[in-house]
Amino acid sequence: MEKNDRFKKAEFAAMIGIVGNIALAALKWGIGVYSGSKALVADAVHSASDVAGSFAVYLGLRAAKQPPDEDHPYGHGKAEMIAAIIVAVLLFLVGIEIGRSSFEAFFSPIEPPKTIAIVAVIISIIVKEAMFRYKFNLGKKLNSDALIVNAYEHRSDVYSSIAALIGIGSAVIGGKMGIGWLEYADPVAGIIVSLMVIKMAWHLGKESIHSTLDHVLHEEETIEMRKTAESVNHVKRIDELHAREHGHYVIVDIKVSVNPNMSVEDGHRVGKEVKRKLLELENVQNVFVHINPYSEEG
Repeated sequence: MEKNDRFKKAEFAAMIGIVGNIALAALKWGIGVYSGSKALVADAVHSASDVAGSFAVYLGLRAAKQPPDEDHPYGHGKAEMIAAIIVAVLLFLVGIEIGRSSFEAFFSPIEPPKTIAIVAVIISIIVKEAMFRYKFNLGKKLNSDALIVNAYEHRSDVYSSIAALIGIGSAVIGGKMGIGWLEYADPVAGIIVSLMVIKMAWHLGKESIHSTLDHVLHEEETIEMRKTAESVNHVKRIDELHAREHGHYVIVDIKVSVNPNMSVEDGHRVGKEVKRKLLELENVQNVFVHINPYSEEG
């Protein structure tokens, strides 16, 4: 896939997230306030945070597609992972706020929400699940951490909406049947939603930070790279190979051994051929080759 096509598809997905979340947040907030549902208002705040998350992803993708320059010779691929971290932080803060708001509801008079709140939640679940599947599959295809994290942001909204649906439904039933304690199911659902959101944010943030700190691919993930380098004429051994994740692509640092009696020019030619072949592999953007003199002792 061409690099420009990759970013166009990713940016389009981010824009769908922005527009979709604005519409859902407005729908849930309006109906949540009208129906008196704490759980639905909390869910609306969650969707509103997704707007900021999708916008952060969009900006990250715009930055990541910039070509290498003098200050950033390795490219700008990590901008996507930084965007993913921003999304995770926003999600964590939203989870805290949802929990605080729902907890306060226990210390004030409570009324069961109106039935229309259930309709809004069902619409949210359907739309959010569709958005999750679309962004997750595209993120895997494009190898985009930012899109995958943003997809799971939608999935967390699905879970929160399911919890809200159970809480709202129970509160409505409690109100109609005169079961007072069941009416508190709505704020209880809000607290459950907040815990789910916080857990999701922690998991996604941890993964994104791990990738940002120059994480290298494990040995089993570099088998094809090793075989490719070993196939080059005059390469006697691979002494060291590190493939560093840099957003949606990797940068390879490799040390290869050649005949110690080979001329500098010939050794340089071998290094260039190793680099050329590795650059033909998918997701490899740059390669740095170091030539060592071969010896049996290593």
